[in-house]
Amino acid sequence: MIHDLPITAGRSGVCLSLTYNEYSRIVEVHAVGVSAAGNRLMRVFQVSGGSASGETVGWKLMRLDATSNLVVTDQVSKAPRPLYKRGDRAMKRIDWQI
Repeated sequence: MIHDLPITAGRSGVCLSLTYNEYSRIVEVHAVGVSAAGNRLMRVFQVSGGSASGETVGWKLMRLDATSNLVVTDQVSKAPRPLYKRGDRAMKRIDWQI
């Protein structure tokens, strides 16, 4: 299940490689859950890759149904990053958080 790979990466302390909005990215997963609208989400810190906004590094909220090519890497995650707050308000239900 696509929902499991981000949790696996987060629990394992490694980065996740993925494609989002047609850009390849490497991210550190901080939280995985579901929005009030029922969308599966993940709060990540992007460490490299592209972005439609032009912000190639930094905090992102991603819908899991918009991601593809997810691969758990062996690159060590530096999570939790500074400014991370548990209990992400974008998520009605949190399934996993660092």
